[in-house]
Amino acid sequence: MAEHYSTIQKDFYRESGKWRSGFQILIKCVNPNLHFMYILRKAQRYEKTPVLGIWWRIVLRHFQIKYGFQIYPETEIGEGLYLGHWGSLVINPKAKIGRNCNIAQGVTIGQQNRGKNEGYPKIGDEVWIGPNAVLVGSITIGNNVLVAPNAYVNFDVPDNSVVAGNPAKIYPNEEATSGYINNKI
Repeated sequence: MAEHYSTIQKDFYRESGKWRSGFQILIKCVNPNLHFMYILRKAQRYEKTPVLGIWWRIVLRHFQIKYGFQIYPETEIGEGLYLGHWGSLVINPKAKIGRNCNIAQGVTIGQQNRGKNEGYPKIGDEVWIGPNAVLVGSITIGNNVLVAPNAYVNFDVPDNSVVAGNPAKIYPNEEATSGYINNKI
């Protein structure tokens, strides 16, 4: 059913559970999270188009500064990304994020510059990342994973898990994100 909707429509659906188009999407852009997602997706869509690509990058940069989201068009992000709250969010451009993910304020998804985990995180589908969590290095976060607030994660996390603490620990849970990931696409 959702196949014929655009990526922007799928992102906006996650917020309310309602399919929107055209003017309805622009009205919802009063919400800083959705406004930023709209601009980010436009920058991603036109990344390889000379004039429009530059235009959307300039607009994106302005709103990165205004809203505190440091997410770049190069970042591979699946459909249905939901940003819970705006402000102070950093995602490395080489990170990969799956479908139906929620990311809260204060989160850092960054690179590790040396050691055995040198590189960037890869995050699966249906992952909920709580406020102020930090995910760093060449790690893989599985599907259906809940990263608790303030967790520091620098190791792989298997599917169907809750990871919490600093240092973080893994707690297997088949319903890790049940009730946290709503309006899936």
